[in-house]
Amino acid sequence: MSQSISLYNQLANHKLFNKSVKFGLKRIKLALSLLGHPEKKLKNIISVIGESGKFTTLFSLKSFIEANNQMVTTHISPSLRDIKERFYMGDKYLNHNEIKKTIKQIEKLNIPLTVFECLTLIYIINASKINADYNIQETGALWRLDSNNINDFPRLQICTNINKQHLNFLKRKTLDEVIREDVGFLSNFTNIYVGKQTPYVLKKVKRLLKSNKSKIIYPNTWKLTKTGNHYYYQDRNFKIKLNTKNVYSKGMFENVCLAIKVALDLNIDKKVIQKALPFLSFEGRFQYLNKGKIKNKLNRNELIMIDGAHATADAQNLASYLKKIKIPKYGIWAMTKNKDPDLFIKQLKGVFKKIITMPIDNEVNSVSAQELYKVATKNKLNVEKSDNFAQALKKISSKEKKLIVCFGSLYNCGNILNKN
Repeated sequence: MSQSISLYNQLANHKLFNKSVKFGLKRIKLALSLLGHPEKKLKNIISVIGESGKFTTLFSLKSFIEANNQMVTTHISPSLRDIKERFYMGDKYLNHNEIKKTIKQIEKLNIPLTVFECLTLIYIINASKINADYNIQETGALWRLDSNNINDFPRLQICTNINKQHLNFLKRKTLDEVIREDVGFLSNFTNIYVGKQTPYVLKKVKRLLKSNKSKIIYPNTWKLTKTGNHYYYQDRNFKIKLNTKNVYSKGMFENVCLAIKVALDLNIDKKVIQKALPFLSFEGRFQYLNKGKIKNKLNRNELIMIDGAHATADAQNLASYLKKIKIPKYGIWAMTKNKDPDLFIKQLKGVFKKIITMPIDNEVNSVSAQELYKVATKNKLNVEKSDNFAQALKKISSKEKKLIVCFGSLYNCGNILNKN
């Protein structure tokens, strides 16, 4: 773990690499050119774009491809517990020494890059050495000027749920801007999959893609259905029971369905998908901690769950799930800056018996516990503040039967997983 922090610090404090967000493609395209265009060695590139559901869609698709005995590399953002998680190379993650070696290679180019551009290059350089069947890249934020948007002819592009999560990066800060940045610059002559959207977003997406020359698959070509207690994927040709053990919310099932649709269109057999479904689990997303140091400290009657929900749409999905849980629920809330804590917490009104706010360890962009406390108080929630996770847990833990939910930040989820 210390090696991972050391590598992040090395990138953040490097004279060549800027840790602030600076969108643009000129820097990374120059770097790729000097490297001999390693991105052109990647075949069957799949880009995953959107505000919510990117990781669960990507990870589900990766699982289906691997169950089909094919090799896949993935580039994700952010990592939860270790920088290595960003770079999956077919059967393993890059180790710390391989990452260090690649950083040195990038340093020699002497090009001022953002940290995220450097991370993207680390993935591309190493993935180009592997003859993987598919290479899946998750965007950081928005699409038009994201450093992953450097492939002229990707195999396909997947657009997950679009919402207001990335307004802070835009001038006018409107949902229409987000839609345009994500969808208005998708490739022509490829296959575009549009996931579940609100009617407003879907209408705007269709308008933007009207002149796009790709094959476009809209979410009305498949659906999530429910019979009794079981969810199913259904389209014109297939009905697949979503026999999963660690997928809980409707929003996550929608993402799994999107991945199933893509997998079926990639000629992955229905039986292969069915075989992979029970093994799906997503770290930091609706994840119950059923064992570990933290779980051992709790009373028998206490359950604990972590979820990195930080966008309004994520909060709505979390609230919808938690309202079905009949035992008392207590929240531990942490969040990074440039989010909308007020609009976020409004979605969770009436869900928690009490919320404890906390700062995120080792995160300079963390919102203070005091600030979150003020927001929760303004919304007339029962709230206390704490200095850290241990203190927050101490304020909640008792013999009362309950579910403790840690939410608001993937970075905080990563910290909790490391503590566990």
